[in-house]
Amino acid sequence: MTETAPMSFYDEVGGHDVFERLVHLFYQGVAADPVLKPMYPADDMDGAEHRLTTFLAQYWVGPSTYSQERGHPRLRMRHQAFHVNPDARDRWLGHMRDAMDALQLPPLHDATLWDYLQRAAHSLVNTFEPTPATTDSATPTSTAPASTAPASTTKEPS
Repeated sequence: MTETAPMSFYDEVGGHDVFERLVHLFYQGVAADPVLKPMYPADDMDGAEHRLTTFLAQYWVGPSTYSQERGHPRLRMRHQAFHVNPDARDRWLGHMRDAMDALQLPPLHDATLWDYLQRAAHSLVNTFEPTPATTDSATPTSTAPASTAPASTTKEPS
C-alpha cells in the first residue's frame, strides 16, 4: 500500500492563484494608504507584489522561488530601513484582513493564515515613534480592525 504525502497548506488553499490574488488585493489597499504607500517603490509595485507572493508561497510549502531569487528572507533586516510602528503594522494588517476576507477561505485555513500574518507583522515593528507628521496617519484606511480574530489572517516592502 502506497502512502500519499499530506498536502501542504499552500496546496490546500489553492496554490499560487490564491496567494497571488491575496497579495494583489492587499496591494490595492496599500496603494491608497498614506502611511504604507511611501514604504514601497512607486515604480516597482509589481515587483513588491511578486516578492510577497513568492515569500508567502514558499513559507506555506509552495515553490522556493523566493529564496532562489532573493536568498534567505531575513524579514527583520529587510524591514529595518522602514518606519514600522504600531500604526503601520495595524494598517498593514487591516489591508491584509480585507484581502483575506475577499478570498473567503474555509475558517480553519483563514485562522491559520491570519495567525501567521499577525505574528509576522508584530515581529516587524521596529519603532514606537509616531508616524512622521508628513503623512495622514490619524485613522487606518482599512475597514477591518487589525487586532480582531477572523469572523468564522511577509510583508516585504522591498
